[in-house]
Amino acid sequence: MSERYIFQIEHLTKVYDRKEVLKDIWLAFYPGAKIGVLGPNGAGKSTLLRIMALQDREFIGSARAEPGISI
Repeated sequence: MSERYIFQIEHLTKVYDRKEVLKDIWLAFYPGAKIGVLGPNGAGKSTLLRIMALQDREFIGSARAEPGISI
């Protein structure tokens, strides 16, 4: 059985004021996946989730969801 990813991030880098918050991130999720995001304050957790929800589009790389998928 070959499942398709419903969401993919490739080569994602996010910079704030010349500081890389996220650097060359790769992620992919199958249908029904449940994830947790852990890290210290300022590590980019909320930024990553905003990118995954397609609320932040100012980054280098790609983040895409299959049609009809909401995060």
